[in-house]
Formats: sequence, structure tokens, C-alpha cells
Amino acid sequence: MDIKWRPMLWAQFGAAIDMLDNALAACPDALWRQPVWPNPPEQQDQPQRAEFWIISFHALFWLDLYLHGSEEGFVPPAPFHPVPPEDLDDPSIIQPYTQEQLRGYLAELRQKCQITIETMTDERARQPANFPWMERVNLSYLELQMYSMRHVQEHAAQLSLLLGQHGVPGEQLDWVPRVREDAD
Repeated sequence: MDIKWRPMLWAQFGAAIDMLDNALAACPDALWRQPVWPNPPEQQDQPQRAEFWIISFHALFWLDLYLHGSEEGFVPPAPFHPVPPEDLDDPSIIQPYTQEQLRGYLAELRQKCQITIETMTDERARQPANFPWMERVNLSYLELQMYSMRHVQEHAAQLSLLLGQHGVPGEQLDWVPRVREDAD
């Protein structure tokens, strides 16, 4: 991968991760189990799957999996479940992860992402994404990372919107234009 692009890619990917961290850090206890959106009408009688903590974990789980590059050999670190909550048959069996746990996972993934980008070779960047649900899309590993960056940013925005709607001060959720260098 052309060395000129690495700092720019990290500056933007890291900024998306930092924005997710801002939302996690700003979330008061009262909103940790707050649904980000309601269940669809056909699932009203089912456990809520879109709580703040679940969306946060979802974003981190997929970031970790996509940095890994395939399902083969992927296991998230303890205490996290190897399957995201939305894919479990009974999400009520999962106790909510704490803000501290998820921010710790995020810090690990931030470092993993930075190292992945800084050490990515041309060969690795061109490898096809190895996920059955992406075969028809035909993404390279590099494009998968940009896809993942968009996914992190999407959920950071959803969480920030919920917080703003509940009166969390805007300066805690400000736009991050480039990665925070002091967070390393």
C-alpha cells in the first residue's frame, strides 16, 4: 500500500473511532439500556436489540472481525461473546457490557486498527475480503477497512444523535476531523 495514503487513512479511520469513543464516554448510566430505535412492529414482543450498549458492542465486534479479515480463527477478547448480540437466538442471556469494558475494547481496537493500517502491504491490501456475505460485493481487504470505517461512523452518529436528543451537551459529541494523536 502506498505509504503516502497510510497516514491519511489512519487520520480518518481513527477519527471515526474517536467519535465512537466520545459517544461511549458521554453516555450517562440512565441511557446505557436506552433503545436507539424501537423494535419493528413484528418484533414488539421480543427483547429489545437496539440498546445503546448493544449498538456500541455491535460496532466494535464488526470492527474487530473486519480488521481480522476472516471468520477463521476470529475470537473477540474476553469477556466478549464470539457472536454479536443481534445474531443470538436469545439476547436476554447476555448481560450488558459496561461502559468501561466497551471503552477498553475500543482502545484495543484503536491500536489494532492503527497498526493494521501502518503495516498493510500491497499484497494484503489487494486480498479479497473473506466473508460469505461479501462474496457478491467483491471487496479487497483495503476496501473492507474503508467499509468498516463507514460502519463505525454510522453507529457513532446514531449514538450521538440519541445522546443529543436526551440533552447530553454537544461539546462532548463534537465532530472529530482527524484522529486524536494524544489518545495513543
